[in-house]
Amino acid sequence: MEQASASEQSLFSHLALAACRDGHGNSHLFNELMRTVYFAWFLQQDGYGSEPVGRFKTAELAVEAALELAHVSNEWVLAEDSVPAFETLLALHDAQLGTAPLHKVIEAERRLRQFLAGTANSPVPEADQAGMA
Repeated sequence: MEQASASEQSLFSHLALAACRDGHGNSHLFNELMRTVYFAWFLQQDGYGSEPVGRFKTAELAVEAALELAHVSNEWVLAEDSVPAFETLLALHDAQLGTAPLHKVIEAERRLRQFLAGTANSPVPEADQAGMA
């Protein structure tokens, strides 16, 4: 992947995390966080990473909780205890963008778009169904 493009994508994801962590999030930034988490999941499924599935599920649940909070109180903030999971997954994604060949990145993006266009709740299996994923 072109270095400038990877750096731009990484920067945007890290800025989204910082804003959401500090209570300055919005629906667009939370969507960007989940997009990055799912993108990292798809690349990991192709052999680029070995984070436990539970870390991905922690990120999903944290965003769901934040969206519920935003609906009730209009506060857009991630729970502090979920931030380390996002930091780890963003670091994973940074490494993936630096090592995965372009065709794998394009395939992961295609899978992400396919998931987003569908009706499934999550591309990440429950931890007890994931085996060693």
